[in-house]
Amino acid sequence: MAKNILNELSPLSDRDCFYIVERHKTEFTYPLHQHREFELNFIENGAGVKRIVGDSVETIGDYDLVLVGGENLAHVWEQGSCQSKLIREITIQFAPDTLPESLLAKNQFASIQKMFLRAQNGLAFPLHTIIRVYSLIDTLSAQQQGFRQVLQILEILYELSLSQEAYTLSSSAFAQITPTTDSRRIARVEEYIRTHFEEDIRLATLAEIAGMTPTAFSRFFSVRAGRSLTDYIIDIRLGIAARQLIDSTKTVAEISFECGFNSLANFNRIFKKKKGVTPSEFREMYRKKKIIC
Repeated sequence: MAKNILNELSPLSDRDCFYIVERHKTEFTYPLHQHREFELNFIENGAGVKRIVGDSVETIGDYDLVLVGGENLAHVWEQGSCQSKLIREITIQFAPDTLPESLLAKNQFASIQKMFLRAQNGLAFPLHTIIRVYSLIDTLSAQQQGFRQVLQILEILYELSLSQEAYTLSSSAFAQITPTTDSRRIARVEEYIRTHFEEDIRLATLAEIAGMTPTAFSRFFSVRAGRSLTDYIIDIRLGIAARQLIDSTKTVAEISFECGFNSLANFNRIFKKKKGVTPSEFREMYRKKKIIC
């Protein structure tokens, strides 16, 4: 991992279920960081702030709500073009075992368990979901009774777990997470792509691995993976390339060709389209020094 990423030690006590802090600020100065704890971060009046989670780079609106899980998933909120002097940030952290597997395995917690798995990539919630839990988050730090705070946070997590429009942020390739699937055909194909990403991957080869005709497999993969085969392969390559940009000293051109792109210009174009920044800009975001306040 890049040296500039702070390994944060959470203020969360071993005797507490959750750590909650509310801040009112005029700017974001905390550096790129990672930690083992799950983190739910809410921002109000933050239009223009740049949010980086793994290899996801987005500019947020007035409201932002993200759940980050995964020990090696670096993240930061940068000032960007935000002009607000009334930024409000509420952060909730909790240990991965606060809700043990034995509890998450129960039917009543199934949606939360699924959400926690997706949060390994970072999970962003749409505005209408944020509005639905706003009153719960808004009054959380004012709640004086610790037990009721816990119940309130559990209610927030449950409501968020019901969101159908929440979307993952970082690619699995960058976050170094192996995607889970209940389809053995898809699992075999995904494994092949992950181990042969630098090669010319042909539809006929993948269809043969799945035991299907190319046409049938292409439709099958799109339905099961939620995106086209071409987009999936590109995302894998981009995730691995983004990881190399921060973990290695290889040139952008070297990384481009090693990750299966046929030209540097094509790599730069696709990276900018998918990530919102060029490969060089992405590398610089991870390497530049930040002030810890």
